[in-house]
Amino acid sequence: MECRCCGTSLERPGDYCLVCRSENADTVVIDCERERATVTALLDDDIVSQRTVTTRPENDQRWAPTELRNYAGRIADEIRRKRPEEVYATGDREVVRAVRSEVHYPFYRVADDDPIEAVRRKRGEPSLEVVEASTEEKLGGSHSTLIGGRDGRKVIDTVAGHPHVKKIIPGPIDAGGSGSRTGVRAKATRADDTGNVRLLIRDGSSVQENRVVTTASDRELGEHVRADLNDALVEAELKD
Repeated sequence: MECRCCGTSLERPGDYCLVCRSENADTVVIDCERERATVTALLDDDIVSQRTVTTRPENDQRWAPTELRNYAGRIADEIRRKRPEEVYATGDREVVRAVRSEVHYPFYRVADDDPIEAVRRKRGEPSLEVVEASTEEKLGGSHSTLIGGRDGRKVIDTVAGHPHVKKIIPGPIDAGGSGSRTGVRAKATRADDTGNVRLLIRDGSSVQENRVVTTASDRELGEHVRADLNDALVEAELKD
């Protein structure tokens, strides 16, 4: 394949052109199984490349994390070659989570038997502003205390990592709830009319309600962000 802008021969179809600095794919869709992942590059709605990455899961627990990390790294390398505007992922949550930690592009989970077609449908929806900022930059408000210790912080980091989250405003802590649950659990609740959502974090009998300000402008778009946040919390094994 040649670069669509300058005609330079590309090493792989859809690769970013290093000669004229132009993209030949704008979206990557990854369909991840534990032993095999398909990386599809799209330009507009057309498939410009598909590549399969395989691995052999390691049974020895001493080496299993290294095997998974290497597998995710190879998938991430395929993504980085394209320098896409967005990445969509489906499949094995452990693999998706590992890949997500390797790349720094807007990253969304898509749940569908045909992820490429689902992405094509999603591309017709209004685009939202992307906010690139650290967790510290996104945290605000008068309440600075977060419940849940390290796991509570992991919840906040997970939510702050979403590209359409502008601000997380911690709320007061209610210690009068039921103590039947163990461990830190969280969920994003229904969006309001302005597209913002609530983030509830539970730690035993304590509950903290946090306001999440998104770049969505209405309830419908806010619901898309809420679904993404809950998917991310599931991947992080923190979903209530």
